[in-house]
Formats: sequence, structure tokens, C-alpha cells
Amino acid sequence: MKDMLLAEFQYIIDDMLIKNKSILDIIAKFQESNARISSDIFKAVTQCGCKQINTSLQSCDENSGPEVQKTDVESHHQGVLCENCRDNIEKDIGRNLFYLVSLCNSMDLNLYDILIKELERLKILGKYNLI
Repeated sequence: MKDMLLAEFQYIIDDMLIKNKSILDIIAKFQESNARISSDIFKAVTQCGCKQINTSLQSCDENSGPEVQKTDVESHHQGVLCENCRDNIEKDIGRNLFYLVSLCNSMDLNLYDILIKELERLKILGKYNLI
């Protein structure tokens, strides 16, 4: 069922994207949508105040295992998104997904297949995948 939803999403975007099929335009719009997400988060902190960011040096013992490191490292943010900030961020993440799928379509890639391959890599490499 979930793979059908993703396939439908990818098909609809392919059908909708008529005017801007240029790979350069798609990449530019994808990057712009990334910047909008960051801007939305910054606004939640600086204009709305529903989120707070408190940073400090991350103290992480390099000799400890991933489970200990996971509990030692902090996210640096507190608070709960208000409804307006949540709506803005969700809308821009949706737009970001639109351009990600457009990029996949342009390169004849299937997003579902990519997700399956990445899931397999994560299962095999586990926590060592991102080190």
C-alpha cells in the first residue's frame, strides 16, 4: 500500500511537471526549497519563539560505543512548534519532496527503489552508516 502511495506521488508529479523539465531548474528549485525549510525553522526561533536553540560544545567520548554517544549528544533545540510554524515547515518539506521526486523523474530513478536500497544499507551498516 505504501509503495503504491509513493508510486502515485511520483506519477502525479511527473504528469504535472510540464513547464520546468530542465534539470538545472529542478536542481535550483530543490535547493531553494531546502533554504526555505531552514528559513522556516529560523523564523520559529527568532520571530515566533515557539522553538529555542541553545548550543554548546558537544561532549562525546570517542572511545565509547554508539549507544553511549547517542545519549550524550544533544539536539540543541527545545520547545514545540506552534500550529503556524508547523504548517509552514510541513508545506515547505512537501515542496522539497516535490522537487526531489521531480529530480528522480528527470533522471529516470524510482524513489521507492531508492528508499528500499537505503533501508537495506541502514540495516547492514546500522549506526556506522553515518560515521
